[in-house]
Amino acid sequence: MMAILIDESTKVLVQGITGREAQVRVRLMAEYGTKVVAGVTPGRGGRTVEGVPVYDTVKEAKEHHPDISVSAIFVPARAAKTAAFEAIDASIGIITLHPERVPQQDMLEVIAYARGGNTRVIGPNTIGLVSPGKSLVGMIGARADLAREFFKPGPIGVVSRSGGNTTTLCYYLNKVGLGQTTAIGMGGDAFVGTTLIDVLTLFEEDDETEMVAFFGEVGTRVEEDAAEFIKQGGFTKPLVGYVSGRYARAGVRFGHAGAIVSRGRGTAQGKIAALREAGAQMVDHFGEIGEVAKTVLAEYRRSRG
Repeated sequence: MMAILIDESTKVLVQGITGREAQVRVRLMAEYGTKVVAGVTPGRGGRTVEGVPVYDTVKEAKEHHPDISVSAIFVPARAAKTAAFEAIDASIGIITLHPERVPQQDMLEVIAYARGGNTRVIGPNTIGLVSPGKSLVGMIGARADLAREFFKPGPIGVVSRSGGNTTTLCYYLNKVGLGQTTAIGMGGDAFVGTTLIDVLTLFEEDDETEMVAFFGEVGTRVEEDAAEFIKQGGFTKPLVGYVSGRYARAGVRFGHAGAIVSRGRGTAQGKIAALREAGAQMVDHFGEIGEVAKTVLAEYRRSRG
């Protein structure tokens, strides 16, 4: 079974590795089987964390481990931009940016800076991603044994704006026997480095991903933009989705920084309507998504002979 972004060959660097949360996440990734090869904390070079060597700079870590492909960043929000810039300067292919409450201006600068290189940024405020049985990056699953239980190999690509509901969505899919190629928590902020369109493009190009299941939220134009992308032929596989926040009031933040309805834009109803018009199968109750996905996938397979 194939996957997107991460697989058995993925080599991970952890920025902020000597922090308390990072140490817990290093243990999770290593116990799952992810190859965590280096860490960075300025001024702490020469130490080890969970057997992983620590360096003072990303550049130094990359010199010792040139095959690093992902940097998982666990630093305070105020340091996120600097850490991301350092990883981009080192030409690391993928960054998972985990801090919450990264200033929006900082994130806009990170997105613009990444465009000048060859780095894909996931997040901020991302739970991470997992290609079941292959690799896990971030905090997704919480513990290695739970991650093995929650995420199973299969034909469904999963993407969610909510970290916790990435896991819930996979649980509903697993209940009907549908595993995942890769599951991604894209982050719930207003500005994220990898959008829903970006993820759909990756799943479109992955031969083993037969369909995508999505958890959306009120706020921003993420879903509406994806609907236009689908209508224009950018994504041709089945999409099954759920959008939360139907009862959110205008001007009130709904959980995430990006989940806020403003001046009538970004409503759940508008997102659902746009995706339905584009051909996506949208469910009214989240718990239905597994059964609906199973039906849609069976129909898709029959149509392909």
